[in-house]
Amino acid sequence: MPEHNIDHTIRRAKHSDISGMIKLLGVLFSIETDFTLNEGIQQRGLEMMLNGGTNLCVMVAELDQQIIGMCTAQILVSTAEGGIVALIEDLVVEESCRGKGIGKELLLIIESWAIARGVSRLQLLADRNNTRALEFYKTMDWKVTEMIALQKK
Repeated sequence: MPEHNIDHTIRRAKHSDISGMIKLLGVLFSIETDFTLNEGIQQRGLEMMLNGGTNLCVMVAELDQQIIGMCTAQILVSTAEGGIVALIEDLVVEESCRGKGIGKELLLIIESWAIARGVSRLQLLADRNNTRALEFYKTMDWKVTEMIALQKK
């Protein structure tokens, strides 16, 4: 049974959190083999997220003035849905703080943010080899689709 008595705070991210979030992205990218940490690039992306207005959301978990978790989301238009959807990215919790409900709390808050904006679907990508994350999403009622991700740079 996981412990849930960690005294943390979940809140909107601010610019002073960027270095802590970059460290977390390093943890995430060590699992997601499609990505490589480049602090300058990740800093630019996080600044864009924080400056991007009401269709972007970055939430962090903080413990003892350290960023221990994060999750981002952005609103997109889906022709399949005939409306707006939310793309959730960058859900990661510091290894030493996992199993305490922080990831669940971050994901539920991001989901609530998106639902309040009228989304008809939530979507995310996960590394196919990250079985721990895939099991977590399954417990959170996320379904695997037949779609595969493609990219071109």
